[in-house]
Amino acid sequence: MSDELLTRREGVAGYLSLNRPKAIHALTQGMCLAMIEALLMWRDAPEVKAVILEHSEGRGFCSGGDINLLRQSALTDEGAAGRAFFFDEYRLNHLLFTYEKPVVAFMDGITMGGGVGISQPAKYRVATENTRFAMPETGIGLFPDVGGGWYLSRLDGRLGQFLALTGARLDGAECLWVGLATHYLPSSAISEAKQRIAAGHEIGGVLSALAITPPEPKIESQAALVRKHFASDTLEDILASLEADDGEWAAKELATLRAKSPQACKVSLRQLAESAKMTDFAENMAMEYRIGARVLVLPDFAEGVRAVIVDKDHAPRWNPPTPEGVTPGQLDAIFAPLPASEEWKPL
Repeated sequence: MSDELLTRREGVAGYLSLNRPKAIHALTQGMCLAMIEALLMWRDAPEVKAVILEHSEGRGFCSGGDINLLRQSALTDEGAAGRAFFFDEYRLNHLLFTYEKPVVAFMDGITMGGGVGISQPAKYRVATENTRFAMPETGIGLFPDVGGGWYLSRLDGRLGQFLALTGARLDGAECLWVGLATHYLPSSAISEAKQRIAAGHEIGGVLSALAITPPEPKIESQAALVRKHFASDTLEDILASLEADDGEWAAKELATLRAKSPQACKVSLRQLAESAKMTDFAENMAMEYRIGARVLVLPDFAEGVRAVIVDKDHAPRWNPPTPEGVTPGQLDAIFAPLPASEEWKPL
């Protein structure tokens, strides 16, 4: 096992503890493989009744995937290492989604990108006052992968499309209201919750007993605007709807969308539309792997990471620079099947 992932047994619980505090526990390929190894071992161990997914010290649960590895791969090996990372990461996502024993994810702090991918498959998803949930990929030329198409497309009122396109951050109360969390606990109660679960108490009862009433979710007051302006699966329609509204909220979201990769936004809308029609999570992950394999080596990803993470000038030069420049043919090529030998497959 890697030092970047700490595993232990405590009572009837197996613990997976993310341990890269300086990187806000961003996932590496080694961490994904270590989690897969532990989950497979515990799956057939009768003494393990539940899995607790947590982070060690630091202010975040998991900030995402290893973006630096992905960018270097795009620049130096035509995406080979990046595709290998996606392949194993998505296998972990699928294993968690289909896991027969209950998984409890404590989303205490930043939960973004890859952190969403490992927490959303859990039967129990615990938000706190520290939770900051987002899928910000369109800002770096990517798309909400790791199962994001599945989860976001199933939210009510076009909230998934809003979150996918804008990268908006939700707090813990909002996560509970939207349906991305199952319980809201104060962070001070997490230790007690874990102890009771490890002692064999019924998980739902433990979490309900320690839950508190969250603050009013801010996004509830914006829900009608989201439903109205993000109703279309066409990016140009969404932009036109926001442009026609002279309200402060619409102006803010329009400015946000104008800063995102047009290609990534169009990919995300199509991804969610396709995901919504699927009945098999493995089919969704295979689609997201195809998309990931393609967009990783398109210009917007390396440029987005440069602008946001490397140079931090926040002035990406997108290619194509406008929504109109992203053609149906380009999207078809991104979503097309891979050669059979290169397709993603679950464990």
